[in-house]
Amino acid sequence: MTDSPLSHRLASLALLGLLLVSAARAAQPDPAAATASPVVASGAAVPARPLPVSTATQLADTRAPSASAAHRPRICVALSGGGARGYAHIGVLRELERLHVPVDCIAGTSMGAVIGGLYASGMSADQIEHALSANNLNDVAFDRDPREDWPQSVRDDNLAYPVGMPVGFGNGQLKMPNGFVQGNKLTALLRANTGQIPSDVDFDRLPIPYRAVATDLETGDRVVLSHGSLPQAIRASMAVPGLFAPVKIDGRTLIDGGAVSNLPIDIARQMGADIVIAVDIGTPLNRADQITSMAGVTSQMMRLMMNRNVLEQKATLRPTDVLLEPDLGDLSFSDFGAMDQGVAAGTASAQAHSQQLAALSIAGTQYAAYRAGLSHETFLPPGTRIDRIEIATHGNVPASRVRAALHAQPGDVYDPAAIDHSLGILVSADDFESVSHSFTGPPGDRVLSVDASAKSWGPNLLLFGLALSTNFDGDGAFALQIGHRLPWITESGLSWRNDIVLGSRDLGWRTELRQPVFGDVYVAPYAGIRRNDINLYSDDVTNSEPIAKYVQQDVRAGIDIGVPLGNWGEVRAGVAQVWTSYKARSSILAMTDNGNGDWSFGTTQVTPESTSQAVGNVGIKIDQLDDPLFPRHGFYLDSNVQVSLTQSDGSYNLAHARGLWAASHGIFSVNAAIEVGGKFGADRGAPTYVFNLGGFQRLSAYAQDQFSGDYILYGRTTGFAQLSKADTGPLRGVFAGASLEAGNVWTWSRQFARGPWLTSASVFVGSTTMIGPVYLGFAMAPRGIYNVYFQLGNRF
Repeated sequence: MTDSPLSHRLASLALLGLLLVSAARAAQPDPAAATASPVVASGAAVPARPLPVSTATQLADTRAPSASAAHRPRICVALSGGGARGYAHIGVLRELERLHVPVDCIAGTSMGAVIGGLYASGMSADQIEHALSANNLNDVAFDRDPREDWPQSVRDDNLAYPVGMPVGFGNGQLKMPNGFVQGNKLTALLRANTGQIPSDVDFDRLPIPYRAVATDLETGDRVVLSHGSLPQAIRASMAVPGLFAPVKIDGRTLIDGGAVSNLPIDIARQMGADIVIAVDIGTPLNRADQITSMAGVTSQMMRLMMNRNVLEQKATLRPTDVLLEPDLGDLSFSDFGAMDQGVAAGTASAQAHSQQLAALSIAGTQYAAYRAGLSHETFLPPGTRIDRIEIATHGNVPASRVRAALHAQPGDVYDPAAIDHSLGILVSADDFESVSHSFTGPPGDRVLSVDASAKSWGPNLLLFGLALSTNFDGDGAFALQIGHRLPWITESGLSWRNDIVLGSRDLGWRTELRQPVFGDVYVAPYAGIRRNDINLYSDDVTNSEPIAKYVQQDVRAGIDIGVPLGNWGEVRAGVAQVWTSYKARSSILAMTDNGNGDWSFGTTQVTPESTSQAVGNVGIKIDQLDDPLFPRHGFYLDSNVQVSLTQSDGSYNLAHARGLWAASHGIFSVNAAIEVGGKFGADRGAPTYVFNLGGFQRLSAYAQDQFSGDYILYGRTTGFAQLSKADTGPLRGVFAGASLEAGNVWTWSRQFARGPWLTSASVFVGSTTMIGPVYLGFAMAPRGIYNVYFQLGNRF
């Protein structure tokens, strides 16, 4: 069996956490001699049930058998962890239902805790499968919201900074998140399906008694969660190190229980089980000849550590117990979109043991009575209302921000799904690392508590983008983009944004303050400087060598008002002072008439020129693309009009717009892009060329920025097929496609859109990666012009 890219990455991220846990456990005193401490619950310790939290935990069953179970053995299910392989648990539970095998208690770890917790809440196997399949589970697992629902500022950053590496600094040190995923959407999904259960419940009082197993990150102790918030307990049990961020419960930092007890057979036994049905969906070990990389060694090490505690648990099985080991083939624990395969494997495994399981079945009428007799005493009555709301924030984001987003008031009916939806906007807006809620208290004092944490790797947040292009013929460029964001400097929402470009041809810095003034409307004073090295080329398009170079510099300072257009985009309008200049880096090679009909070659010096003008500007940006790199559906529009407010020489008016439309069918997508721009009105001779064409996806067969002018019209049609997709790893998606391009730039308005037209065609392969999009392609144009290009970074 081969390892998936995600398995490699997560194995590397998780190994350090597991090694720390293993070392901590090795340092613990003998469990038999350890002093008993209370079992940790997702809410509070349970004084009446003092339990050791080590792997030698002993649980005394305090739940009396029901009347229907008094004459039969108590059957408990132990469900192991294994990520997406845990879908097999649904197939096993469905087969138990078909065979009329009652389940009297459940103990689960990681994904086993997810499926087991939902089943313990009273859901059937069919209901669990329906609830999960109604969502894009890859998006749930990796905390992804549709991009078109993000605020425009977040979409802008997503387009400009594709490097997926959250980094920040504060208190004099660099910081990173403590998990690849915070698990907000998973918690919300769990709560939406268990919202009838309050957040301070004893898990023995659920329809089916339940335990979730987690690991204390500091000590390596096993923590058996038996009380509190069911979604929070499940989330803690599956906090895979390096993938999901740890969960804090009662002051303890908890991670995935698989590190200490991936198949909690002893927990099921200690809950009073006479017979245990154990389901092991762990990933098998590889043979030595199958391990061919460092990542493979790391993955094998992680599996060895987990398999050890699984083997210890299996050794405790009795002849009357049932062990199911579904054949999941090469289904990895990251294949969250492969539910059907996992469920089918679980069903087949249970059917293969149907004789053993049938011996545990009861008559149909008795089974119906058993299901009808499952206790719902802890469920909230329909129409339960909120009596009080308490909000706690951690970090520099004020509670007022949460209160404004929370569309719930005292007296409203408690609706967990609606509350989580409104709170999820805070995470999508990039304000918070995690936001969760709980609902506790007796009738008459039902309290909705919201807990929101600002990003732990702040308060200064860093963003990164890389750009590298070459045609393998000496023409190329590179750039590093660095973004800095400091949100919530004040409780009124003042933020600071900096964007820096360090490149071989571009240098720039823009700084901006944003102050909300009315709802999401903001005022933004800003200043910036940008220097560009521009190559000048001859009119002969077959000559890709520049004849001269000059430097263009643009300095501006101004103030804008930004008005969001819902989640569609935004409008910005304001005034600015602009200083523009250029000077030659080299002389221009030119032909000179000697006056007698003879021509001679020589050089001409370009006189430095500059201009200063006050301008008013209005811009509209709408971004509804699903992906800015390889868009499969949606559209994009970015337009701006700049009008000179002065009448000095060199002042000018300018209009510019670019747009893209994308659609897809199956793995095939097509998108069309257009760009148009130029001066208008009184043109007193601006000293610079303002538009460029040439290079990747800008007439790809030609040199980068080979054509410069004051007017531009360009169009491109691209078709591509998505050959593969992964949610993380080195290559997150692989594409192959082709494009047709046409356009030109002109110096004078009378020439605009009148030709001549330049065309280009290209074929390419591309991929989204952790450091941005990568393209390799071949482009050609009439007159034998062609270009082989490599591009890292987006040039949308």
